[in-house]
Amino acid sequence: MTTRAYRTIPAWAERPSPAGRAAKAAVLTLIAAAILFPLYMVTLTSLSTQEAVSAAGGLVTRPSPGHLSFAAYRELFAGGVVTRAVLVSLGVTGVGTAISLAVTVLAAYGLSRTGSLLHRPILFLILLTFLFVPGMIPSYLVVSSLGLIDTYWALILPSAVWAFNLVVMRAFFMNIPREIMDSARIDGAGEFRILWRIVLPMSKGVTAVIGLFYAVGYWNAFFNAVLYLNDTSMWPLQLVLRQYVLQGQSIYAGQSGESIVAGQNLPPSLAVQMAIVVVAMIPVLFIYPFVQKHFTKGVVIGAVKG
Repeated sequence: MTTRAYRTIPAWAERPSPAGRAAKAAVLTLIAAAILFPLYMVTLTSLSTQEAVSAAGGLVTRPSPGHLSFAAYRELFAGGVVTRAVLVSLGVTGVGTAISLAVTVLAAYGLSRTGSLLHRPILFLILLTFLFVPGMIPSYLVVSSLGLIDTYWALILPSAVWAFNLVVMRAFFMNIPREIMDSARIDGAGEFRILWRIVLPMSKGVTAVIGLFYAVGYWNAFFNAVLYLNDTSMWPLQLVLRQYVLQGQSIYAGQSGESIVAGQNLPPSLAVQMAIVVVAMIPVLFIYPFVQKHFTKGVVIGAVKG
């Protein structure tokens, strides 16, 4: 009598039934609709005239022929606080991301070499920040003592390095075969040349993902501006968005009385408010699709294997 052996397959590895595939498709469709429909309403409202917004009683859900207009965007970018805030956010994001990536890469590479100077104490201090976060008052006192109040460096330096990003990049660097770097050292290459010519080209995925994390963090940050910037002409876009759209306050730049919308001292319409929201979303929506393919390779592999 022969005993037939059956191969045990985990439940998650089995081929889903037609009903299961239909249920997954329905759930994904609902999730996509819950995400895209608010974006659709915000974008459509920003492109609507005041008459269409008034007729809808708020956010516009259906486009009306003859009531679509780019007037809100023309008002925003004709000058005023929003135009300046966009330039400030772009500058802070670009400079901050470059500085954060450079510091994170150098620190992660040094800490990935287990025999480096003070490797364990420095790594312990970095991991300690996961448990103990400095409070708002000590952070403000440090920034103030360094003379960074009312400077753009106050938006960059306090958040220049995130411990999570450093740990993920260090874990990825530690998975690079040591034999490759040892052979480079035998050929006379120094540490900086090894990092630039060997390690970074092999780490494009994790570098792109960490760069995206930093860029999104700088672009969306507003709390540092609330704490450290007293001059409204230096405000980034997210703080303008918070003050004007969420709190409904009128914003003026410094003593000049410059309105958030060029040529107006009255609060703008709902269309202009939604246009600010769209402008704040565009950079992230544009950059994310180009980096998304690196997420599994760059972060998941580095975090799990490390």
